[in-house]
Amino acid sequence: MQQLTVSRSFCLVIFLAIFAVLSPCAFASDWPRFRGPNGSGVNPDSEPTPTTWTDSENVKWDIDLPGPGSSCPIVVGDKVFVTCWSGYGLDRNEPGDQAALKRHLVCVNRQNGEVLWDQAVDPYLPEDEYGGMFAEHGYASHTPVSDGEYVFAFFGKTGVVAFDMDGKKLWQTSVGTESGIQNWGTASSPLLYKELVIVPATAENHALVALDKHTGSEVWKQEAEGFEGTWGSPILVNLPGGDQEIVLGVPGEIWAFHPDNGKLKWYSKGPGANSNTSSVVAADAVVYALGGRDGDTVAVKAGGKGDVSESNILWSSGERGGIGSPLVHDGLIYWVSRDIATCINVEKGEQVYQKRLEAPTATEQPAEDSGGRRGGGFMNQSYSSLVAADGKLYFMTRAGVCYVLALGPEFKQIAANRFGNDEGDFSASPAISDGELFFRSSKKLYCVSAKD
Repeated sequence: MQQLTVSRSFCLVIFLAIFAVLSPCAFASDWPRFRGPNGSGVNPDSEPTPTTWTDSENVKWDIDLPGPGSSCPIVVGDKVFVTCWSGYGLDRNEPGDQAALKRHLVCVNRQNGEVLWDQAVDPYLPEDEYGGMFAEHGYASHTPVSDGEYVFAFFGKTGVVAFDMDGKKLWQTSVGTESGIQNWGTASSPLLYKELVIVPATAENHALVALDKHTGSEVWKQEAEGFEGTWGSPILVNLPGGDQEIVLGVPGEIWAFHPDNGKLKWYSKGPGANSNTSSVVAADAVVYALGGRDGDTVAVKAGGKGDVSESNILWSSGERGGIGSPLVHDGLIYWVSRDIATCINVEKGEQVYQKRLEAPTATEQPAEDSGGRRGGGFMNQSYSSLVAADGKLYFMTRAGVCYVLALGPEFKQIAANRFGNDEGDFSASPAISDGELFFRSSKKLYCVSAKD
């Protein structure tokens, strides 16, 4: 375990502890952050969700975006938010001039797709050069987060920018300007806890940073070199008794922090020693971390103090995944990697099924151009993570195919739907709200709905 250091403002911590309340959301069906409620990927609504669609069927609306991005859309009330970039890095061969780079936070009316506002943010320069692995995700990789009153966008070196729901810029705070050893950029998304915006500045500052959501002032910062190589996003884990802790997978370990002051609570052995691309998930105070190329999948009982590798690891399984994050639901853990759907149980990590997805016959070969349809990427894997609602799993490939699977111990592929007219790259996970699905490509934003 590497040494970690914490800096904090005691006055702010005391103030927040006294006056903080849980962040409000406009509606219970909101999808307010990466992978929805607490990053689980599960929408608890009972609303029926679409099973099949085409470019002309069950697509409520689609709009052109001002530029590409791999961040996911979020939904708060009647508004959809998504980040993009423009001006630079639109072509691998001729990326252009970094001085023209802009980041965007776009707000869309969920009912009709009307763009309500588009706020452009000037970048910190110099940025990482557009090319290599960086070009696989670009300059809009972090999914924004909202409490229904404000929306917060993390743009890497450009920092965290806060807006009100009408698009008024409230503050902008830098959380670091480093590039990381590999120069691959970052993709970890922020979360909200009480009055704090928790920002995983894993490459920019090798730190987890908490900002006051009203002012952007730093409340605490947890620093460690071990954050290097982390692309997964943190989650809040509910403990028996009502306490919460921030849990994040890093290369080779799982770390848990006190959300009020950033202090390390516990750590354990985790999957992978070189990098961590998927996010951990949790259920019933047990954290599940998906193994990748060089590590096993593990289950760790949350809570404890210090190194809990011997006491709290419940099991370790040789089942491994890829870049996308797993999903846990009703005692089963699911993921998809290289078009192979895997399901294991939560008790022992034993395989329940492993099946290859059946592609639609009309799937085209991916284009090689940057920003064009790929279906590949790093190790020829999709980047999106599973989401679930209405007894169904949804998995989006980079080539524009969304697979619909049945939740449960028996593998059943219900459908495979294509966005056939979009040659963009689909790296983002869908959002689900009030029975509707929201997809983004590097070119468009979609609302898929079976409602009349």
